[in-house]
Amino acid sequence: MYLLAIESSCDDTSAAVLKDNTVLSNIVASQEVHKKYGGVVPEVASRAHQENIVPVVDVALKNAGISKHDLDAIAFTRGPGLMGSLIVGVSFAKSLALALDIPIIEVNHMQAHILAHFIDDPIPAFPFLCLTVSGGHTQIVIIKNHLEMEVLGSTKDDAAGEAFDKTGKLLGLDYPAGPIIDKLAKEGKPIFPFPEPNIPNLDFSFSGLKTAIRYFVEKKQKENENFIAENINDICASVQDRIVSILMNKLKKAVKQTGTTEVAISGGVSANSGLRKVLTETGAKENWNTYIPRFEYCTDNAAMIGITGYFKYLNKEFAHQEIAPLARYLF
Repeated sequence: MYLLAIESSCDDTSAAVLKDNTVLSNIVASQEVHKKYGGVVPEVASRAHQENIVPVVDVALKNAGISKHDLDAIAFTRGPGLMGSLIVGVSFAKSLALALDIPIIEVNHMQAHILAHFIDDPIPAFPFLCLTVSGGHTQIVIIKNHLEMEVLGSTKDDAAGEAFDKTGKLLGLDYPAGPIIDKLAKEGKPIFPFPEPNIPNLDFSFSGLKTAIRYFVEKKQKENENFIAENINDICASVQDRIVSILMNKLKKAVKQTGTTEVAISGGVSANSGLRKVLTETGAKENWNTYIPRFEYCTDNAAMIGITGYFKYLNKEFAHQEIAPLARYLF
């Protein structure tokens, strides 16, 4: 079975081709234009998707060594995401499938981040916990099987990825700031004690941390206008250390509550070296089996949409041509 997958939830246009559960190609076109705005501009993103989607799909098919006429189904991101961006991917998938007379499969973007773990070995055993962390979402999910998942906790305001990016903007770093903070943190030490919010259950909140960082930096700059430049590595190390500790403390609590020791991370922030390191160390100490996706499957990509589409195809979960994108799409 050959499946084409399309991802267009935010600012990356991606297409992948899978033969059953094997990824033959995974092409991603990123949008550099958003750097000058310090964040994703929805209208600019949707226009770029319109320009990119045909050549990206074309390259994905060519790299896979097949024609569009070999396809058996098309999977696409229905949501959550930016509505303008989603419309481009959904419309393209529906149109191509209609022309080829093949079924379409709608995919929840957050579920796809989790199922990215099934692209490569080793794969988690059911049930397992997954901490999914991205620019727009932070949640802990228990996965009972490929298509049955339950959210145990999620952010009440900002996501961890947003905390990284907003802090980076405050410090004068380019967008996206997460990878830059990660790089600078390796050269610094977590010497500044930023607070950890006291949020009940397994939920998260990062708005208070962002505010604390802003007040801290403003206070220090009044004392020394060169404070950021002179302490950038230590500031980044301190910010990253606190965000990682917030995530890991909740994950430890989830393991204790559920009793499962199969633990995974996913989403764009799962590419963060600090989080990957602490998860590995904690897993070894607590006797967890830990799973971390390859870097190319952490950030938004169509391969994860494809593997989710594959499992839904096996379960004959097909969508209809009247389906519409959902900016907010819970599961």
